[in-house]
Amino acid sequence: MADNNEKTRYSDAELLEFKGIILEKLRIAKEELSSLTKSLNNSNANGTDDTAGTYKTLEDGSATLEKEQTNQLAARQKKFIDNLEAALVRIENKTYGVCRETGKLIQKERLKAVPHTTLSIEAKNKQY
Repeated sequence: MADNNEKTRYSDAELLEFKGIILEKLRIAKEELSSLTKSLNNSNANGTDDTAGTYKTLEDGSATLEKEQTNQLAARQKKFIDNLEAALVRIENKTYGVCRETGKLIQKERLKAVPHTTLSIEAKNKQY
């Protein structure tokens, strides 16, 4: 087998370890998305219909802002889930953990922290 510095992909055992990390993050992300979606669906159940006009206008504005923020969080969560699912595909293809810019292996520590990344720190720093 090649020297660790020349390694071109992670072993099947390492990929299985990453898969476990990703599946757990995916489970949590889907629960959070479900919670955000429920929050959006129930946002009109605050019972402000009988509130005086002035206060109702303020509450409506606040509710609209809160709904927009929740929508943004839900959109980010959906993107995160998509990225995690794409990482699972890369694991199946045995291309997971390979930087799409440099072609080198992304450090394990980075993958554990950001398991859906496709860039090494070296490539990420070049973007700035």
